[in-house]
Amino acid sequence: MARPRVLSGIQPTADSFHLGNYLGAVRQWVTMQETYDAFYCVVDLHAITVPHDPAELRRRSRVAAAQLLAAGLDPERCTVFVQSHVPEHAELAWVLNCLTGMGEAGRMTQFKDKSAKQGESAASVGLFTYPILQAADILLYQADRVPVGADQKQHLELTRDLGQRFNHRFGETFTLPQPHILKEVEKITDLQDPTAKMSKSSSSPQGILDVLEAPGTLRKKVMRAVTDTGTDVLADDDNKPGVTNLLRIQSALTGTPIPELEARYAGQGYGTFKKDVAEAVVEAFSPIRERTEKLLANEAELDRLLAIGAERAGAVARGTMATVRDRIGFLPRA
Repeated sequence: MARPRVLSGIQPTADSFHLGNYLGAVRQWVTMQETYDAFYCVVDLHAITVPHDPAELRRRSRVAAAQLLAAGLDPERCTVFVQSHVPEHAELAWVLNCLTGMGEAGRMTQFKDKSAKQGESAASVGLFTYPILQAADILLYQADRVPVGADQKQHLELTRDLGQRFNHRFGETFTLPQPHILKEVEKITDLQDPTAKMSKSSSSPQGILDVLEAPGTLRKKVMRAVTDTGTDVLADDDNKPGVTNLLRIQSALTGTPIPELEARYAGQGYGTFKKDVAEAVVEAFSPIRERTEKLLANEAELDRLLAIGAERAGAVARGTMATVRDRIGFLPRA
């Protein structure tokens, strides 16, 4: 029996994934490759919807791919590739653009949020149509399920709407994907502002734990993390947001329930607790950093693995697009 197919992607817009990316997506993708026909891509087409440096994009795309492999994605068990290596993503996006209403696209909340930061007049058309490219990414692979968090549910609904619209007008072509709700990861917040989400776009460097950071830097950041008045290590979002955040980090990385951690540190104060949180972060990230560095040191081998992934993904994408071209009425190439 064929395994259900999943598709997900991550942007190469930073020099390292951070703890939130790792817990909220990458670590769960590693688990999913065991039971799904999994396709994971570095979405570099999405990364150019805002101003960027070409050399930096190229470097960061390799860094992102290397981290995915280093975190445990196995090219023998799943397909890891770079989005722009499969040109059918852009081709299908154009077809879907032509099926999408302006009002429909304008209701996407992520465009509103992102364009508000830079001003709507400065936002690119690519940023506006970003969810339509995302729909193409999913429909192209006939994905049965798409791993989503709360902020992506609206985009998946658009994907289903566009797939259904195409099927209705031109005949059954696309699988309509269902959401695969990722295991709820407790909200990981900024180490320096525990009331705000840990985020590359809004956190200070001291507030983020990056997967590729050196152990010494990770330890310093955890030890300097904002805590709260008093000395009790207790989870309390209202009165102890800093300590609660560190408890969530330690619990997520070690698998130890928070009540058990609270009992462990009863009467000990913050010093020992913070040291243990720091060690949990270092233990989780150091092997990934070392494997990433090894992969990046052999660029030819990394590119070879990505080429294998692109060929495997491309075979599926070409099959889908052949059907789409026929159904839409494009003249076949002689």
